[in-house]
Amino acid sequence: MSGLRTDLYELRMAASYLRRGMTEPATFSLFVRRLPHRRGFLVAAGLAEVLDFLESFSFDDDELGYLREVAGLDPATLAALAGLRFTGDVWAVPEGRVVFADEPLLEVTAPIAEAQLVETGVLNLITFHTTVATKAARCRLAAGDAQLIDFAFRRTHGIEAGAGVARASAIAGFTATSHVEAARRYGLTPSGTMAHSYVEAFPDERAAFRAFAVDFPTNPIFLVDTYDTPAGVRAAVDVVTELGLTGPMAVRLDSGDLAALARQARAILDEAGLRQARIVASGSLDEDVIAALVAQGAPIDGYGVGTKMGVSYDAPSLDSAYKLVAYGDRPVLKLSPGKATLPGPKQVFRDPTGADGDLVGLRDEPPPADREPLLAPVMRDGRRLENADPAGEVRAARRRFDADLAWLPAGARRLADPTPLAVAVSPALTALQERVTTQLGLGGSY
Repeated sequence: MSGLRTDLYELRMAASYLRRGMTEPATFSLFVRRLPHRRGFLVAAGLAEVLDFLESFSFDDDELGYLREVAGLDPATLAALAGLRFTGDVWAVPEGRVVFADEPLLEVTAPIAEAQLVETGVLNLITFHTTVATKAARCRLAAGDAQLIDFAFRRTHGIEAGAGVARASAIAGFTATSHVEAARRYGLTPSGTMAHSYVEAFPDERAAFRAFAVDFPTNPIFLVDTYDTPAGVRAAVDVVTELGLTGPMAVRLDSGDLAALARQARAILDEAGLRQARIVASGSLDEDVIAALVAQGAPIDGYGVGTKMGVSYDAPSLDSAYKLVAYGDRPVLKLSPGKATLPGPKQVFRDPTGADGDLVGLRDEPPPADREPLLAPVMRDGRRLENADPAGEVRAARRRFDADLAWLPAGARRLADPTPLAVAVSPALTALQERVTTQLGLGGSY
């Protein structure tokens, strides 16, 4: 992974550290300062991508030549960068766990130049994947038992972002994706039907549906709204009857009053004896539209969710931060108004009942009674502690999310005006904060 995938100021700080022989281990903590609008929780995601990034981080000769010419780095610094690899440790909240503001999702401990250089990439990956997984989770809450399918690839902000969205949404409960390569890579179910262009390419809908059903007789899905939706449903029924198809099939609604059209479609299908036929809806869907359709009792069995999930349309990023909390054996903090940090490596202790909220404490303090620690070691000396299995990682993260979603209190699950769980600070961490502040000659706690 190119070492140039960082911000210039990271390189300048790293160069300055290296020139001064500052090689002691530094711990950086990644957290979200505040939850986005209408979010009662976050879903931790992106850790697998972070570990890939850290394991492959390096500079090749062409990149070093570029830095010599553009950044003016001296030969000694370039030589140090030539041999630089990430050799540190990572503690993290496992993917799929529900988390809240002001608690670390991930902590990196490495020689300070290494830990500084990887800041931008680590922040980018955790921020993006967690943002999308959280948006997908809200769609899951809205949809109830209906199937959710990722349709976002064509609208994501970049090709690799499309695969990331497929993965993050699968962690949060989406059961299929239109993204074929992502399905292969992560062991997901690929899903797809036809476009309006396919229907338009034939003389009429029946001809299009007949051709499609002949070519793909197993679980065909007919896009029925190219011209007139009820007529399209009837054309699909005629084709299924004509060909004698008895297996699973579905119709897809992509425009119009989806609730009313779904009722009409259901009536037509049932009258034809196709009670097993499913209705799938798509078209600018998000959690609010899905929730409204569910509230109206629309007989929709599945939702294809694209743009608004794939770019987290209403909250496209997080107020995430990656801050130094210890250098060598010295805990450090930041006291900037509105951006203060807590010193030292940390742990999050969770009340399994959810009644008392989460507790942020020091990593080495004993866990309070009846609380579980969330962060676990995932990398040591620059190498994963477990072999990467992309499909297995997604399945495990999905199981963790399912468990945490069932645990999450109702107030935090609300789509509108949610109430996140409280996050408190342990007495030991509070005492350390006060001690470090006093040592700075500023007094008081922040």
